[in-house]
Amino acid sequence: MASATEDPVLERYFKGHKAAITSVDFSPNGKQLATASWDTFLMVWSFKPQARAYRYVGHKDVVTSVQFSPHGNLLASASRDRTVRLWIPDKKGKSSEFRAHTAPVRSVDFSADGQLLATASEDKSIKVWNMFRQRFLYSLYRHTHWVRCAKFSPDGRLIVSCSEDKTIKIWDTTNKQCVNNFSDSVGFANFVDFNPNGTYIASAGSDHTVKIWDIRVNKLLQHYQVHSGGVNCISFHPSGNYLITAASDGTLKILDLLEGRLIYTLQGHTGPVFTVSFSKGGELFTSGGADAQVLLWKTNFDELPCKTLNKRNLKRLHFDSPPHLLDIYPRTPHPHEGKIETVETTENNGRMMPDKSEEICGYFLNPSLMSPECSPKTMTKKTEDMSDLPSESQRSIPLAVTDALEHIMEQLSVLTQTVSILEQRLTLTEDKLKDCLENQQKLFNVIQQKS
Repeated sequence: MASATEDPVLERYFKGHKAAITSVDFSPNGKQLATASWDTFLMVWSFKPQARAYRYVGHKDVVTSVQFSPHGNLLASASRDRTVRLWIPDKKGKSSEFRAHTAPVRSVDFSADGQLLATASEDKSIKVWNMFRQRFLYSLYRHTHWVRCAKFSPDGRLIVSCSEDKTIKIWDTTNKQCVNNFSDSVGFANFVDFNPNGTYIASAGSDHTVKIWDIRVNKLLQHYQVHSGGVNCISFHPSGNYLITAASDGTLKILDLLEGRLIYTLQGHTGPVFTVSFSKGGELFTSGGADAQVLLWKTNFDELPCKTLNKRNLKRLHFDSPPHLLDIYPRTPHPHEGKIETVETTENNGRMMPDKSEEICGYFLNPSLMSPECSPKTMTKKTEDMSDLPSESQRSIPLAVTDALEHIMEQLSVLTQTVSILEQRLTLTEDKLKDCLENQQKLFNVIQQKS
């Protein structure tokens, strides 16, 4: 078991919102924290001692999502009032309003270069905006139900989205087409995101599951069943080796993706936890939920800087270059309904939330509507007992298998590129053959006319 010094620690908490916290995000420099709430306000908190928080007023309904731009000079927010707002995160908090969606907006996400903003809405669309000119660019339509989340890939060439139509779609931002589709027969994803190098996506499921997909080979790699309530949010550690999850069972869980197992369960919130996010350096993470509290945690279990960590783990995990669009195949839906190895953790002494809480998380309902059973409790932290952890045979993907899969995927990538080149050559040959036949036909017609 990890020593106590390596366990995550609750550093502090922030109180200021009057209702459920729906979204949290660290500023790029790690000195501020932005939060969105059911109370219709945004707040920006400073980590400096005695510093006052800024409250931004402008939205007329629940604020569902908030994110700092990559340079930290802008703050984007989405709301049930059908608008998206861009704020200057200073004392004045001036904002501009974007209107294009015809239903509540559920998420905002900046591209890594800060030039574009993607928004997802209950009008079944994803919209992309130009940040330099602050104008609408284009819409992506293929979902048949509310779109809950849309995220850019790290290189900005792809967008991943999830919807209540039980699909996760991958979009090409160049030709604005849906290039891949993952479907589920059980539940839908509440949240989805790319890992830091853009080769995998992770989904937070309403069916209590967390899934990791390899978008290069359309493979469901890991399937975690560690929560007893719907999973509302996920966040990748900057190294890509850890994933933290927030769920309606009132817990945060930290997964070791290299080992394919659950390593920590954190209990600090009263009621459903709606949002969680690592800081840009990974040394901190923050969470928010129905109790209107924002908790700030020190990571600790990964004290080494990301560069050092990546070097340390090079032998354990092969870091691939981002996928080429030709690697994302086939174009048709492919449900994953077969038997898949899963990680299951049953905690007999874990806190079970009442059924009403499960209903509440469906749409970030006001915590004042929650049952009195969800009264405030002291904040606790629980490290998984070794007996609760799955055995080596139960892990999603053992290390040796991971290495073998990485080697196979490299070969598949080479084969895919070779096939692509052959297809291009075949197309050129077919075009030339077609031209020859047309020319022959013309000559034949000319000879017939002369004779």
